[in-house]
Amino acid sequence: MALTFIAATGTDIGKTYITCLLIKTAAKMGKTVRGIKPVISGFDEDQIGASDTGNILDAMGLPLTMDNVHTISPWRFSAALSPDMAAKREGATIELAPLIEFCHQHISDTPTLIEGVGGVMVPLNDTETTLDWQAALNANCLLVTGSYLGTLSHTMTALKALAERSITPLAIIINSSEIAPVPEQETADTLGRFVTDIPIYIVARHAEILPEELVLTLS
Repeated sequence: MALTFIAATGTDIGKTYITCLLIKTAAKMGKTVRGIKPVISGFDEDQIGASDTGNILDAMGLPLTMDNVHTISPWRFSAALSPDMAAKREGATIELAPLIEFCHQHISDTPTLIEGVGGVMVPLNDTETTLDWQAALNANCLLVTGSYLGTLSHTMTALKALAERSITPLAIIINSSEIAPVPEQETADTLGRFVTDIPIYIVARHAEILPEELVLTLS
């Protein structure tokens, strides 16, 4: 299976940034990696380029058209809220089965990144979360976290939640936060004392490429 779920410890941590960097790094290596963002809230059809979906399309070199948007982001909601809340405001419900089916349609020999929405356990509907989505997919996982104050607890809590559903990330990616109390390496070293079985990578702010070994984990 060539599906990898891009999860995060919270909202605005950098899932889209990392997803796009993986796609671009793969291209520089002569490899093709696709990306989809099945569920997106806070979407404005008049500002596709400012959206997560638009950024992913741009990384893949695809035009920012609504046809292409629909191809990778069929569940779109205008309110910048958790998916369940945003859907309710439009009289909709995100059902897990069609969401899983949509993701499975992208299984092929070409690695595909599935960017999640929000953090590890953001509600999708009244009873299910993004963690249920991940577990049902049975895909690989990359966990994106930050270097902000509090990230250590958030990261280890996210890892515990994932482990309870038998999900072990291929890697933890520390995406440098705008405000960090200590150097990113110190955060990585501290996290590494507690997490000894998962590789930890640091991505500096405004990085234009990722380590090649991260891309190779997707195949």
